[in-house]
Amino acid sequence: MKIHQWIPAAHRLDAVGDSARRMRSSLRAMGHESHIYALTIDEDLRDDVLPWDEASTRTADITIYHYALPSPLSAPFARLSSGRVLLYHNVTPAHFFAPFDAGVFGLARAGRQELAALVGVPDLALGVSEFNRRELESLGFERTGVLPLAIDLDRLTSASDRPAIRQMLTDDWANILFVGRIVPNKKIEDHIFLAEHYKRYVDSRYRFIFVGRHDIMPRYYAMVRALIDRFQMLPERFVFTGPLRDEELAAVYRSSHAYVSLSEHEGFCAPLVEAMAMDVPVMAYAAGAVPETLGGAGLLFTSKDYEPAAELLGQLIYDEALRARVIEHQRARVTNFAPEKVDRDLRALVSRFS
Repeated sequence: MKIHQWIPAAHRLDAVGDSARRMRSSLRAMGHESHIYALTIDEDLRDDVLPWDEASTRTADITIYHYALPSPLSAPFARLSSGRVLLYHNVTPAHFFAPFDAGVFGLARAGRQELAALVGVPDLALGVSEFNRRELESLGFERTGVLPLAIDLDRLTSASDRPAIRQMLTDDWANILFVGRIVPNKKIEDHIFLAEHYKRYVDSRYRFIFVGRHDIMPRYYAMVRALIDRFQMLPERFVFTGPLRDEELAAVYRSSHAYVSLSEHEGFCAPLVEAMAMDVPVMAYAAGAVPETLGGAGLLFTSKDYEPAAELLGQLIYDEALRARVIEHQRARVTNFAPEKVDRDLRALVSRFS
């Protein structure tokens, strides 16, 4: 069969694009012809992803449209006659962006409206999580299901070491990691509040590391930096690296004592799975799909009361018995994202159109 995927933009180190490439590899290994088409393609991906063209992409038996933002691909997807699979990665609610960027606010609002306009179009509407599937169902999509995000964990677990990074992060400070874009729904300001309480009640030897783009929403990033200044915290305690290559990111994971997520909206949250695969114990606020992705692993909390949260983080870092139990449960959970599980899910999807 011909099974093609459409993504609006192909970027390196992007969860949607990375998942599409992992799915393509599996589909090809099963003997299917499979390509990824995108409207915008980063220069270093031009040999890997094909430019979208309606004439050449209409010949597939199954077309998987990855939806996360409003896109010119929605209209031609609706014109397809059969084999239409919508894979919903979630659209962050617009209200998170309203105080910081009117353009992104409008884009997010349009994304939700465009998604609602696709009700009745796909033969199958899938969410990358049950959280997303329920949202599709609430909008009126009838044939729904779950196809979890396909994550290439081997790119991290087998990555070559970067001794310079490891040496830089190896001291008597606790490295507390977050991976993701520096945007309002991730609640990076809450990490600063947590750090203030951690310093006050647990230990002054800490380093919060934020890996991800911080140029997407300059006003929000400036607010976070201003909060650090307001608390008169040492700037070297907060490291904003920007995006990192796989080997660099793996070295940061290997040097981290804990992974913290305080996000208030997640449709899946791939870095949680990466942290578990890299044996970094996770502490996370239970919002959106986060509890589902962790699946009983890690440490979840439901109230942003920073004093007990800071104490819990301290236990996760310094209580060796607790760390060992958390890591053991995380290792068991990661098996649910193994390549063979991805393959089974894709075979089940293909069989629905055979």
